[in-house]
Amino acid sequence: MSLVTVEQFIAIMPECQHVIAKYVEPFNEACERFDVSTPLRQAAFIAQVGHESTRFTRVEENLNYSANGLMRTFASYFSAETAKEFAYKPMRIANRVYANKGGNGDEASGDGWKFRGRGLIQVTLRNNYRRAGQRLVEDPEYFLQSPDLLLEPEWAVRTAFDYWDANDLNSYADRNTIAEFRNLTRRINRGLRGLDDRVELWRKAKEVLGIPEEVQ
Repeated sequence: MSLVTVEQFIAIMPECQHVIAKYVEPFNEACERFDVSTPLRQAAFIAQVGHESTRFTRVEENLNYSANGLMRTFASYFSAETAKEFAYKPMRIANRVYANKGGNGDEASGDGWKFRGRGLIQVTLRNNYRRAGQRLVEDPEYFLQSPDLLLEPEWAVRTAFDYWDANDLNSYADRNTIAEFRNLTRRINRGLRGLDDRVELWRKAKEVLGIPEEVQ
């Protein structure tokens, strides 16, 4: 299996140079565990996760929205008036928009904030934290008890690989086509948000890891 080095990560995304050293060992260990064992698979993973985590610099969801940001992103949850009330109050925002979803309790339960997005691929909602614990350590309560574990490099990385594995994303990466990379993006994002940036990272990663250009 090919290992990805600190130098290669920095060549792909220079913005990560101040943080990437702590992620490289967990990354390479997880590549072996989850069979992300070829440069083609690694390039696709790095591109997708690199976008999701702002080049490995963010492992916690930023919910510090302005009123205008709330109306753009969560328009169905806020009126113009309530958006002003909730602006720049991340805990209240999380508790409202994630209430009664994916095993979370109601807004008053605090589950929205407790199970906000964490890790390199932003694990969100109680049920997803439970599944990650079951799959990674055979204990569904493991991350429910301590969700901030996903901010640590080891678990930030492993939970991202677990999501990748659970959704069979290697099969998309193996095809090395732009169409399948779009499909891969949809499996992560539920849409094509940030596609241009993801594709740019993907092509740069393939260049650095010595992979030919994708098939059209």
